[in-house]
Amino acid sequence: MSSETLACRIGCGACCIAPSISSAIPGMPHGKPAGVRCVQLSADNRCLIFGRPERPKVCSRLSPEFAMCGESSQQAMRNIAVMESLTLPTAG
Repeated sequence: MSSETLACRIGCGACCIAPSISSAIPGMPHGKPAGVRCVQLSADNRCLIFGRPERPKVCSRLSPEFAMCGESSQQAMRNIAVMESLTLPTAG
């Protein structure tokens, strides 16, 4: 897969749903688990705090890439879910 940087797919929202976010988010002080929709994601899947200082740094630093986003929002959800599972801490 390519690591080519892309523009966000407007209305996708996969990066605001699929991954866990451990940083505090306004309305989600303990972050969010994987697969849970961020409370700052609008009904049309746009970040309500985009460009604002209260947006978590982890979100601001995330750049869309083909390896993550794929060719559709559905593919992005699957790709991010796989990445999430591969980065989970192991027990033991």
